[in-house]
Amino acid sequence: MIKKLPAAITDFRLTRFQFRRDRVIGDSQVRFEDFNGFALELRDGAGHWGLGFGHSMWDPLPPVAAMEASFTAHLWPGLEGRVPAALIHRIDRPRGGNQRDSAHGFGEALQIALWDLAAQQAGLPLSDYLGGTRRRAPVYASGLDYHMSDAEFSAFFTRAADLGFPAFKIKVGHPDPERDLHRLDLLRAAVGPKAGVMVDANEAWSAKEAAARLSLFHRAGHHLIWVEDPILRTDFDGLKALSAAAPWTQINSGEYLDVSGRARLLMARATDIINVHGRITEVMHTGWLAAELGIPVALGNTNLELGVHTACALPEVPWLEYSFQNYDHLVEEPFRIEGGFIHVPDRPGLGLTLSSAARGLWSAPVPLRPEEMRQGPDCLLFSKTSRSAATA
Repeated sequence: MIKKLPAAITDFRLTRFQFRRDRVIGDSQVRFEDFNGFALELRDGAGHWGLGFGHSMWDPLPPVAAMEASFTAHLWPGLEGRVPAALIHRIDRPRGGNQRDSAHGFGEALQIALWDLAAQQAGLPLSDYLGGTRRRAPVYASGLDYHMSDAEFSAFFTRAADLGFPAFKIKVGHPDPERDLHRLDLLRAAVGPKAGVMVDANEAWSAKEAAARLSLFHRAGHHLIWVEDPILRTDFDGLKALSAAAPWTQINSGEYLDVSGRARLLMARATDIINVHGRITEVMHTGWLAAELGIPVALGNTNLELGVHTACALPEVPWLEYSFQNYDHLVEEPFRIEGGFIHVPDRPGLGLTLSSAARGLWSAPVPLRPEEMRQGPDCLLFSKTSRSAATA
């Protein structure tokens, strides 16, 4: 007997956001003061809503009406009346002009929403639907801290250490190597000598310069778990040489590459750890190849930390990044972080639902001028810490 098929997609909804971050974030190349993002929800005939997120790093998104028109014209015809599970497993044929991303960040949001909806229809947390057997992943604290003052930097990582994070990542790549070394010294004072430490240079160095910087850090007693994106993403020979020149640490690369670029990076054995982000289908494809080659996978920043699901589904993930970005208020119940682990909830799909405040208070249907934007709240974890300290 043929069983009834899961419900098909019947509707979609877009919610646009624009607000001030609680701090300036950035690295040796960029800085950001605002959050410009959106939520995409896909509804099926059984009343499930699959949730995905997208964002614009550089500029405010267009009015939501324009985004809806673009989505309706270019993506909706391939979604309406389709079953999510049939779409997430499709293998496309990238040729010519079709090798381009969807406008406004729809590509990532759509992948996430489809996987969420398919897992909800199966009645499983997404990590289980992806084949995972774990319900938690190790998590490290990341500051996106390049533009902080020394005082802000020390206070930030002291608070993060108080929350029980076992490892910490800072931004390096300053023109003055002594400044990078100074920040590592400040971090050690804030989190203690036994904490794990990573650094991220965001391609600030040449291969030769990177080798000199890493040697400087090592001689000063800083034993790094990894150095992330030390040189250009496509310099595979340089990455391999750097790995050989610094056997006391690991090279983490791949963040800025697409799927085919990550495959070439892996096959060239040009990285010790491959860095992936939020596009679930692409993360899983990369993770499968990395597992075949025995190369660990690091989950970088993902919207609302939804990368916990792929981190728990892949066999070679030692860490997931958490950067205290102040968008927890956009969902009813963020993922729980406790004791150095981030946990998958016992709820179908992603386990995330847009909050009523996100649909009302934080929704921005049209672009806002700087003076019109609300200041986002503190990260929920930090807010809890502040309240607990005030009560004690």
